Amino acid sequence: MSAARYIVVLGINCVIALGNIGLGAAQVPDYLNVDLNPLQFPTKPEEVKIQGTQPITLQQALELARRNNPELQAVLFQVERSRAALREVQAGMYPTISLSADLSRAQSGVSQLSTEQRGEQAQLSSTQIFRSDQDEATTTFRGGVQLSYGLYNFGPGGSTRAAAEEQLRSDELEVERQFEVIRLNVTTQYYDLQQTDENVRIAQSAVTNAQASLRDAQALERAGVSTRFDILRAQVNLANAQQQLTNALSQQQIARRRLAQTLNLPQSINVTTADPVRLAGLWNIPLPETIVLAFQNRPELQQRLAERTIAEKRQRVALSQLKPQVNLVASYNLEDVFDDGVGVNDGYSLGVQARLRLFDGGSARAQAAQQSVQMKIAETQFANQRNNIRFEVEQAYSQLQSNLENVQTANAAVEQAREALRLGRLRFQAGVGTQTEVIDAENDLTRSEGQRVQAILNYNRALANLQRAITSRSTS
Repeated sequence: MSAARYIVVLGINCVIALGNIGLGAAQVPDYLNVDLNPLQFPTKPEEVKIQGTQPITLQQALELARRNNPELQAVLFQVERSRAALREVQAGMYPTISLSADLSRAQSGVSQLSTEQRGEQAQLSSTQIFRSDQDEATTTFRGGVQLSYGLYNFGPGGSTRAAAEEQLRSDELEVERQFEVIRLNVTTQYYDLQQTDENVRIAQSAVTNAQASLRDAQALERAGVSTRFDILRAQVNLANAQQQLTNALSQQQIARRRLAQTLNLPQSINVTTADPVRLAGLWNIPLPETIVLAFQNRPELQQRLAERTIAEKRQRVALSQLKPQVNLVASYNLEDVFDDGVGVNDGYSLGVQARLRLFDGGSARAQAAQQSVQMKIAETQFANQRNNIRFEVEQAYSQLQSNLENVQTANAAVEQAREALRLGRLRFQAGVGTQTEVIDAENDLTRSEGQRVQAILNYNRALANLQRAITSRSTS
């Protein structure tokens, strides 16, 4: 089955402007929008100093990316360029009308010399003084208007226009594709920031637990039921927890600045997450239907078909150079010599011009052969893109299912770790347990909470990848 027939049932609404990209209209503070001057850069330290941190939701982050991301702006400018190129091609199919005018003043050197010689002869004969008007300069005005129109050129005009239209459509699809890439990057970075926030929270909780264990050990030592060894163990555990908190805070700051860079925020603004860590949604569509949905929606497949069509149209343009070119040419002109006693002279011409290129050394056919190869390249890229899309869907779908199971397992593990820590402290305070058991229980709880957050965010990342794979923002 050919690529064209394979994609007959596929459809996608191309994006022409940023405002048409389907996103929930999230309210975003105006001070988070980037400066309109892309060439502006800070020159003073206070201009890059972080003045405040703004919590934002995921929808607000996507809205900021839609407004501010420079990569998305660049592809929108490409759409405008292609739209202007299409207007240029369309303008070339209309008649061309040109107006010319010339005003000149001239005097012939030969006529002046002849006049002077005759004047000298007249003086020698003393009969008359000869004077001729030929000695005077003449002022002449010439004007004209010409119309030229291609009556028939065997298709290059229509093919060129079709190629320009396909190029515009391909660039519009590129806007959709680029936004999907940016949407996935922003979503992933937002989840990364959520994970660093949770890592900070878990590390702070671990420090609090370690401090409580140290206080318990010191109290038991004062009561004579504990040893110095237990206190040292508690102090080491607290130091390790404080180091993990320091590292978590560093990673949190890096994640914030990475998201701010992607959103192209003002230099003095930092962001943090406002959404809680939870499952982003459920995917209830079976895998086969999901794959077909991806084939229907992905703009990359439509782009490959557009590239094939462009090559086909350019091939026709190249071969049309070997066909006759028929043009209609009409002109009207007038001429007037000032002070000559004669009125304005005018004239016109109307005719048809035909031109046929007899030999070009094989240049036109070589150009056509290049475009024929380009068509095959586009077809091959279509097949490769189709296979890649299927693999992306299958990979994301499998990760989604496994991470959902991990979330359920991690929830149960956290509850069990909390209960184990509670019992361990009660045992230690009652003198029937050891400090090592409490520290191990604390570490188990910290590890379980981290694994639960990791499982939830991995599920959300897999869901974002699946939505990207099928170019869908719906999770129902």
